[in-house]
Amino acid sequence: MKIPISQQDVFPNQAQASARALHTIAGMKEDDHVLGHFFCKFKQSLKTRTGKTYYGLKLQDKTGTIDAKVWELTRDIGEFNEGEVIKIDATALSYQGEMQLKVHKLRRSQEGEYDMADYVPTTTKNIDEMYGKIVTLVNSVENPHIKALLQNILIENKENAATLQTHSAAKAMHHGYLGGLLEHILSVTEMCDFFATRYNYVNRDLLLAGALLHDIGKIHELSPMPKNEYTDDGQMLGHIIIGVEMVVRATMEIEDFPHQLASLIKHLIISHHGEFEFGSPKLPQTTEAFLLHYADNIDAKLKTLEETFEKDTSPGPWAGFHKALNRYIRKSDF
Repeated sequence: MKIPISQQDVFPNQAQASARALHTIAGMKEDDHVLGHFFCKFKQSLKTRTGKTYYGLKLQDKTGTIDAKVWELTRDIGEFNEGEVIKIDATALSYQGEMQLKVHKLRRSQEGEYDMADYVPTTTKNIDEMYGKIVTLVNSVENPHIKALLQNILIENKENAATLQTHSAAKAMHHGYLGGLLEHILSVTEMCDFFATRYNYVNRDLLLAGALLHDIGKIHELSPMPKNEYTDDGQMLGHIIIGVEMVVRATMEIEDFPHQLASLIKHLIISHHGEFEFGSPKLPQTTEAFLLHYADNIDAKLKTLEETFEKDTSPGPWAGFHKALNRYIRKSDF
């Protein structure tokens, strides 16, 4: 049960907060007095040039993340750990064009004071419906070996199936929320299903296999929400290698799985980033690999724009310079 946040019981001797005290991260503006609960996604003990210790934090709610600094480690800063929900009294500042919090007081949140759902960004789409569409696409595959492979990884392995439905697709770039990975894989697969009807020299079963499995390694690359950080395997191997390993293990369980077919599927996973500088060990070399790369790129880029426009509060059509896209972006006139 949620308990309303009192503006007087947060810290001893806390003065009455302003009318704009309670905020979501996406709605914070410079000079706002921020008083409330946030998930501490990251905590680091640092030192200034003069040797003074301070904390660097990354805080999260369902609307986004924000950097925070605790410059004064006084008695008003209680004990807390990374991965916990904390209650803060802070001021919102603008630093190098990004919002940041200067934390004055802090304590660990108590059970009953918060609802964890408020700190887990979640897809707006129906997860059961999306997974049902994945199952339908798998069952539409005609090649018996490819269908067996997809069923093995995505349906029969209950742990994989459950994790796929709750995982994010990225730390920060696109689909970085609960259900985001499922949403992204379905979107890419549906595009590829269309491409298979539009162009010649395309093996639909092979293309769908690549689309459904291209990012499956992310279920082990990233930790579960709300933390959503790289695991050891994610840091050292990455989702491309992890995904290929998952395919190798699954093909070994399927009798007489053709070696060449396995290589074609692994090539789709290995090459789906499209360019060496984007992390592809190999460039796309088949029609299916080209189509998969562009479908993946379209969905990632358009979702990035969508998420940017959703958060943009600037007047007029221009949403400013986007670092990841390396360009100024403009909203169309609707």
